[in-house]
Amino acid sequence: MPVPFQIVVFALIAAFVLFQLYNVLGRKVGRQPGDEAKAAPIPSTPEAAAQRPTITDAATLAAVADLKARDPAFDPQRFLDGARTAYESIVRSYAAGDRAALKPLLTPSVLESFEAGITARETRGETETVEFLHPPRADIETATAEGDKAIAKVRFLAELRSRIAPDGGGEPQVEERRTAEHWTFQRTLGAADPNWVLARVEPASA
Repeated sequence: MPVPFQIVVFALIAAFVLFQLYNVLGRKVGRQPGDEAKAAPIPSTPEAAAQRPTITDAATLAAVADLKARDPAFDPQRFLDGARTAYESIVRSYAAGDRAALKPLLTPSVLESFEAGITARETRGETETVEFLHPPRADIETATAEGDKAIAKVRFLAELRSRIAPDGGGEPQVEERRTAEHWTFQRTLGAADPNWVLARVEPASA
């Protein structure tokens, strides 16, 4: 294959990856914080945390039961608590460009996409910080076992404030947004390491 054609192909692939990453990590959904009829914030009080969403959908309950049959230690609520913590950590680490923090939390393919986004931001000479305006909401969408893998998809709703600043100084760009995403986590059944890793990220409906 001639070298010029390879360069074009690689450039197209890189552009596609960055476009997908922007859609997933930066997509706005629903009413935004500046809208006139702002949606009620996700509660952050201990009392509200105690009333966090539970699984009531019959299909999801059946899927969780199927996974528990293969992985008896699977606890849906404990998993959701861990998934929510992982979500916040990954979003903050991506914004900070912390590749070391991201590596143990992502599959190689997802890490590659995230690193491409981080590199693009560094090339533009920008730094970013992210703040969660309220604790994100997490709900299990599906849970199953495929081969030797336990797989669970979680729908996250979050309100974020991002601050992007040029490295050389200047006025930072501040934006508040609401996001809805599906994150798919996986782990190897029977493995000594009980931790889940992020295997896929997709936009979700609000």
